[in-house]
Amino acid sequence: MALCLLLLLLPLCGAQQPGTLKSEGNPTMAVKECTKAGGCTTKEHKLVLDANWRWIHTTEGSKNCYTGNKWDSSICTDPDTCAQGCALEAVDAGQYESIYGITAVPGGVRLNFVTGSNVGSRLFLLEDDETYKLFNLKNREFAVDVDSSTVECGMNGAMYFIEMAANGGKGRGYNAAGAKYGTGYCDAQCPHDVKFIGGKANSKDWKPHPKDFSNSMGLGHYGACCAEMDIWEANNMATAYTPHPCRIDTPGQYMCEGTECGDNDSGERYDGLCDKDGCDINPFRNGNTTFYGKGASFAVDSARPMTVVTQFLTADGTDDGDLSEIRRFYVQDGRAISSPSIMTLPKTPDSITDEMCADMKDLFENENDFAEKGGNKAMGESLERGHVAAFSLWDDIDVHMMWLDSCYPEDRPCSGPGVHRGMCPGGEESSPQNVRSKHPQGYVTFANAAVGEIGSTQPVYPGTPMTSLPPATTVATTSSTTSVPSTTTAMTSQTAPVTSTQPASCAGAWQQCGGRNHAGPTCCTEGYRCVLGNEWHSQCKPVTSTTTSSATVVPSTTTAMTSQTAPVTSTQPASCAGAWQQCGGRNHAGLTCCTEGYRCVVGNEWYSQCKPTTETAFAQAAPQKSNSRRHKFLGPSFLQSKAKTEKTAASSQFEEHEL
Repeated sequence: MALCLLLLLLPLCGAQQPGTLKSEGNPTMAVKECTKAGGCTTKEHKLVLDANWRWIHTTEGSKNCYTGNKWDSSICTDPDTCAQGCALEAVDAGQYESIYGITAVPGGVRLNFVTGSNVGSRLFLLEDDETYKLFNLKNREFAVDVDSSTVECGMNGAMYFIEMAANGGKGRGYNAAGAKYGTGYCDAQCPHDVKFIGGKANSKDWKPHPKDFSNSMGLGHYGACCAEMDIWEANNMATAYTPHPCRIDTPGQYMCEGTECGDNDSGERYDGLCDKDGCDINPFRNGNTTFYGKGASFAVDSARPMTVVTQFLTADGTDDGDLSEIRRFYVQDGRAISSPSIMTLPKTPDSITDEMCADMKDLFENENDFAEKGGNKAMGESLERGHVAAFSLWDDIDVHMMWLDSCYPEDRPCSGPGVHRGMCPGGEESSPQNVRSKHPQGYVTFANAAVGEIGSTQPVYPGTPMTSLPPATTVATTSSTTSVPSTTTAMTSQTAPVTSTQPASCAGAWQQCGGRNHAGPTCCTEGYRCVLGNEWHSQCKPVTSTTTSSATVVPSTTTAMTSQTAPVTSTQPASCAGAWQQCGGRNHAGLTCCTEGYRCVVGNEWYSQCKPTTETAFAQAAPQKSNSRRHKFLGPSFLQSKAKTEKTAASSQFEEHEL
């Protein structure tokens, strides 16, 4: 992801030699490392500012090597000379706050959006003063506390992992600065705005960014590629998590050139080394418009802090197995909130698998570059080599963050499958110039990172008791509802047989009972229930075909029950729980009915949730596909794109050096 920033007080640069005018004053973050047997241990780790934000000056004196969006050609006559003659300066504790707007919060940092003339920032987590901390996430879970409440439309408070070199490329080419000075950035967008790549200046064919109104950004001939795992890309209106594998099998910056960069301008997005689209789960884009957003009516309230937990599951449950699934849940108000099922896909998945990605790409008519670049297996191989944690806040001069929170691409109708990604207006309303003017006080906080064995970092998981009760939420409605007693106990997941009077003619066993343009029966014969498959097809399946939730913890003293929807009552209380909110469970003292279009479904003995009825799910499903099969996602860093071509390390004159 390419960050868009305005830095006039100090020149925006990356360099090779360490500066001597300042002493680094790093902020810190608490990091827990956990096991099931031993619990968690916490250690404070330093964070370091990305080299692209730092002042770069001559090694002898303090003359700028780079000012605004241009290199000083009298100093940087060629890439080698520039790297040898320019120093990357440290940032002291006062400058972290006064220039870059980075301040401490308990357990972590707050990144301010606009501070003076600076916009945004990007930090990396250190192991020690000279080395980035490497995370090996396969067969592990990662958690971090996030507050995106003031990250508005057109902004992105992002936390992600990238396969940077642990030492930041120190010792390669003319890079004598290394991780201590935030060198070595790369990501799956193969950004061309990185000032130094492979230990050399990226000054060849350098030109001002054509869309940058602030005159502070430029683009070089080379791009900096590596695999990327986006944990949290979000503002207070939309969120997504996305793996981006690459056909690169060595850690650190890969200096791309030409087709292998996969630049959009050259029409080669899908011909390069990295999967720039990725395979994302954005609940809104997938049809669930009530899961994430500002206010208590959403299952996850973006107006308040939360813990974001991502699990990386392997096929055989071991560290050596292939990555097969990436799962997400949230913890807010002491309860775990699972990612919603994607009702528009055939098997209604709720996590990232190769099958889910293939089905989603087909529905959205997107190129399946995720599979082309190796899918989850390739992502897992990259994670096994080790990734560096990055924390950032940025805006988007290329497409105004519409790929995250609005209707995108602009040449397709907003009602098209996968086009509507969030309720932001997009366009000029979300442009950096407008966002910086209207929301300069925006910020994001990241704190209390945790990594460990699956099931070891959190006090509560989906299917386990809450650690505290959230405040009750009231949603007034006059429609009919369903309810579940607050003393619900553990159960198996199934729908009870229909006991009310049926129409004279219902669909038989395994026959179609719903779907777009379906004109036949919409009820099922006794002993069967109508199960949503996708927007086009629902099928009568037996109610005895049950599966027990593996996440459910069943105390030995509890009584099992089936997960069923209570009969619809003729009268409704004045207040009912909203979409995706809690409506039952042991010790639940809140509302036990659901607003219109939702039903109260037992999750386990401690938790029942308002989930959409079949009709509501259909209403949220994506409409009929358009004719274009070559839709381009054009995600973050629009001018940098993705590619299919492999290139050996020996094929590039700069490959042996890395910043």
